[in-house]
Amino acid sequence: MHNKASAVSTHVTWSDHLTAYDREHQPIYLKLLEAWFDEASVEEMAEILGVDPWEEPVRARDAVRSHLDRVVWLLTTGSKELFKSLPQKCP
Repeated sequence: MHNKASAVSTHVTWSDHLTAYDREHQPIYLKLLEAWFDEASVEEMAEILGVDPWEEPVRARDAVRSHLDRVVWLLTTGSKELFKSLPQKCP
């Protein structure tokens, strides 16, 4: 199963700030995080990223690791910047 909605890089370009790639791939990051919490296999998470784990096992493993590293960064450090970018609806 490939995710045709958005192509992913094998390795997320690292930045100490929220990037356009992060914003574009937020839905995928959330699906990946949910799969990780559900103890999904690397193959299942690779499919979320749109990488065929059977045809490209090394790329699948690398993409999953890179994106999970980025998700952890967003949760632990980048979330402050992420929430600053959300529209303020409080009066």
